Amino acid sequence: MNEYFNLKGQVALVTGCSGGLGVQMARALASVGCNIVPIARRLEKLEEVAAALMNDFGVEALPLRCDITSTEQVDEVVSKAMERFGRIDILVNNAGTGAVAPAEEITDAQFENEMQIDLFGSFRVARAVAAKAMIPAKYGRIINIASMYGLVGNKIAPASPYHAAKGGVVNLTRALAAEWGKYGITVNSICPGYFYTPLTVDTLNSDYFQAYAKQVIPMERYGNEGELDTATLFLASPASSYVTGVALPVDGGYTCV
Repeated sequence: MNEYFNLKGQVALVTGCSGGLGVQMARALASVGCNIVPIARRLEKLEEVAAALMNDFGVEALPLRCDITSTEQVDEVVSKAMERFGRIDILVNNAGTGAVAPAEEITDAQFENEMQIDLFGSFRVARAVAAKAMIPAKYGRIINIASMYGLVGNKIAPASPYHAAKGGVVNLTRALAAEWGKYGITVNSICPGYFYTPLTVDTLNSDYFQAYAKQVIPMERYGNEGELDTATLFLASPASSYVTGVALPVDGGYTCV
């Protein structure tokens, strides 16, 4: 029997892994034997996540504090992960933020912050992991968490910096896929739709947003916990060896209409 998603002994570095979707994807990877390097800015949260991963799945976990807007910190955590494990097979670029305001009111600082975290941050971590781990190993799986908002606009929650940054992530994914394919590295993006996270729960629970979702999502609901897991596992595994440069919407059909 083929174990398509068996990642036993591999190592995944997951950014934005102190809560929400980052933790869900880390747990999915750990469930098939992958060791995890969870990184985020809040070390106490990371330590809780790491303890749960080790206890629940018997894998190794190395929590490391990192602000991905700092090249120095990114390089340092990648070096520490390499010192501990000697490899990084998978990168999940999940860390992100979201400024919501009418475009005409968005400040330069808001726009720059979005780019620094969502776009430049994803590039910083990919650059370091590729240079220190994946290019030397001639193998790697990079998964950039973009958004369906990186593919389309929206009329319910004005967020032009977020759209711009996530659209950049989608095309950065294509560029890195084209450049690093010769090293055996695949680079793909997942474009989630509406999922509950600590940042979205209040908005998604509001009556006006639930009415909107019924209208614009063909499946007429938000994404459930775990519904990103199989997309992550597929793109992280050797089973996706001929898939690269793809933007995969997991959005209940939002972007198909």
